Amino acid sequence: MNPTAESTATPTPEPAAPAPAADLATQLATAKKEASDNYDRFMRTAADLENLRKRTLREKEELRLFSTSRVLEDLLPVMDNLALGLSAAKQPNADLKTLIGGVDMVLTQFKSALGNHGLKEIHPAGQPFDPHQHEALSHAPSAEVKEEHVLNVIRTGYSLNARLLRPASVIVSSGPTAAAKETVI
Repeated sequence: MNPTAESTATPTPEPAAPAPAADLATQLATAKKEASDNYDRFMRTAADLENLRKRTLREKEELRLFSTSRVLEDLLPVMDNLALGLSAAKQPNADLKTLIGGVDMVLTQFKSALGNHGLKEIHPAGQPFDPHQHEALSHAPSAEVKEEHVLNVIRTGYSLNARLLRPASVIVSSGPTAAAKETVI
């Protein structure tokens, strides 16, 4: 062999000396301690998560049970006024006009209380028919109301915070009758 080739060859590394047994025991003890600490953290985190889940379920149930309390608090005065009106109607000298005025005021109070919680009436008389907001019960001819517009509202509809609760039941105009169309021309 060429002596210069041997001198340029990379030397082979010598095998590492085995670590002393005491050093391995220390590393093992450290690893066991670290594993124990990690397990403790895992168990605490799992317990925290379980507590959070239970608390969330409890709060959700409380919210479900008491979410209507604000609405009911606003409706209690309406109920009180209805009771007063009924009591006044039972009197022997009850005036019908006064009773009608009182019931009308209670209805206004009731609508206001519900409106404060997002309820809105859908009363589309004279407006174009909208199948997303209205339920057509029938068509009827009308010389006053344009074709495919609401002629008459049979039942008021309601939406809650822009979500339809009940469509308005309506009669839709089919426009003037054939005889009325001829006289217009």
